[in-house]
Amino acid sequence: MEAECVVADDAEELFDASETFKKSALLSSREQYAALYKNSVDDPDGFWSHTASQFFWKSKWEESKAHTENLDVRKGEIRVEWFKGGCTNICYNAVDRHVEAGRGDDVALLWEANDPGFDMKLTYKELLDRVCQLSNYLLAVGIKKGDTVAIYMPMLLELPIAMLACARIGAVHSVVFAGFSAESLAQRILDCKPKVLLTTSGVKRGPKLIKLKEIVDDALNRCVQEGGYSVDYCLTYDNKLAIKREDTPWKEKRDVWWQDVVPNYPTDCPVEWVDAEDPLFLLYTSGSTGKPKGVLHTTGGYMVYTATTFKHAFDYHDGDVYWCTADCGWITGHSYVTYGPLLNKATVLIFEGVPNYPDAGRCWEIVDKYHVTIFYTAPTAIRALMRSGDEPVKRHSRKSLRVLGSVGEPINPSAWRWYFEVVGDSRCPIADTWWQTETGGFMITPLPGCWPLKPGSATLPFFGVQPAVVDENGKELDGECTGFLCMKASWPGIFRSLYGDHARYETTYFAPFKGFYFSGDGCRRDKDGYYWLTGRVDDVINVSGHRIGTAEVESALVAHPLAAEAAVVGIDHEVKGQGIYAFVTLNEGVEYTADLKSSLISTVRCQIGAFAAPDAIHWAPGLPKTRSGKIMRRILRKIASKQLDDLGDISTLADPGVVAQLIEFTDK
Repeated sequence: MEAECVVADDAEELFDASETFKKSALLSSREQYAALYKNSVDDPDGFWSHTASQFFWKSKWEESKAHTENLDVRKGEIRVEWFKGGCTNICYNAVDRHVEAGRGDDVALLWEANDPGFDMKLTYKELLDRVCQLSNYLLAVGIKKGDTVAIYMPMLLELPIAMLACARIGAVHSVVFAGFSAESLAQRILDCKPKVLLTTSGVKRGPKLIKLKEIVDDALNRCVQEGGYSVDYCLTYDNKLAIKREDTPWKEKRDVWWQDVVPNYPTDCPVEWVDAEDPLFLLYTSGSTGKPKGVLHTTGGYMVYTATTFKHAFDYHDGDVYWCTADCGWITGHSYVTYGPLLNKATVLIFEGVPNYPDAGRCWEIVDKYHVTIFYTAPTAIRALMRSGDEPVKRHSRKSLRVLGSVGEPINPSAWRWYFEVVGDSRCPIADTWWQTETGGFMITPLPGCWPLKPGSATLPFFGVQPAVVDENGKELDGECTGFLCMKASWPGIFRSLYGDHARYETTYFAPFKGFYFSGDGCRRDKDGYYWLTGRVDDVINVSGHRIGTAEVESALVAHPLAAEAAVVGIDHEVKGQGIYAFVTLNEGVEYTADLKSSLISTVRCQIGAFAAPDAIHWAPGLPKTRSGKIMRRILRKIASKQLDDLGDISTLADPGVVAQLIEFTDK
């Protein structure tokens, strides 16, 4: 049988918002955007000062000089400051401000449990009361401005409450995703040395019970044994829907039940006014050396930037119900579950569970239940739901949806089209956002209604963002080009340092290309000025001298109508230097055959070229992913190179059993 050559649809096809959508959009033309964008780069101090004035400041900065920066390591220490001298509080702006404006009865947070049938809601006044009670508890146990508080919690209402409570009193929160292992949690605690740890007895993820307090106890024991450090208090929320109190391990004096103490504190708590450049939070992200990097964000610029990007990228209107499926253990949960939406007085939906439990229609059931208007999720989730077919989507109305969003990685065109056509009924613009933990907020993103969309492209830069595509020598390229994505000026949301390691901050992000912030990503800019992210430059395979981005090969593979998902890694090849090893997940019900392997390889040949054809196709019933949806390529590389005794820690995977399945399918 001759291999079938499957060619993707034209990825340059344009999708424009309807005239009805544009009539009510905050911005509705590229001309409007262009004028504002020009102002933002020509006069950043004036543009961002005007934007920042929409928030409450106890005292103002010098408006003619809203920022100072040095991004060039040749000119001395890297330093960025925005609104320095301005005094504010992000919790006050996200909660108190709305209550004082008479909107205290508006719903702030909706909560949907892992298991259907359990839900809660908090108004802005109720949210303020809960935040103040926790703030007062933290003050009572000795937390003061500048102290670090670690948070290891699932997506309960108490997680954003904890973040806001820390911000209210000037404490620095460090949220650790409640899917990390005890070793990973201990590593982060030892680095930032919090006085208090906030956690939960347990949580259910789908049908699985995770005993979080057991993980916490293991981590805290490691901290004492390996680093000689112990936290003063471990405040534990009693999650009755997951586990009983009596089944939760306990250490007297150190451990305290949240419900036994926090509700006893007053529902008013003074605000700690902080400088715009005072630290707001630490968030650890993976490092190439294996040691996590503590990304440090400050208060004022982050507040202004997250609020503004949220408002415009999602075309937010008063009355919208917004749902981001991300966990607050990641930057998306900080910027676009907690701070950005609440600063705009949005109604935010928080979901404890997973998108496919108890079935693949859960997301759309929730959309209908709460009349969600803005839905923001990751390409990994989109592809997983796409694999289940259209029926679970179409059995639900989804008529409330107005804007869709994508976050976390470049979305391949076929998944983009499915998301647009099936989930959004071909009427909801997609905000395909590119940004990073380090950037604090969206950098390149569509503004719904302003310009036509191209499936797979993040399109154009946000206000104040000045991208530069450079070659390997750091020379900025003009017009249509491919290269390394950098930024040539700062923006208010940029992180200020790596905690305790400013030298690493400079070496990682500013030394590779002098005078630029280096994102670590590759990109292509097309003839219309649209940006296409091609993935991390360290996810590049050098095959016979050809540098091939793994994302490009993955996108070609999933263009095949029978392929649901793909992950590509490089392996040693005695002739080519490196070869391409592809893990492919098929649509449900499709058989694994040799002919299908040939067809997949032929698809890549047709779309990219023979030099990019995979050397091996490894059938993958599932891919090893963290609970945030990130594919663990480290594990895939080990499997591809047959290093099966050296897979490392797989405890952070959403489903560790996937690894055994992949090993079983080796050589099939």
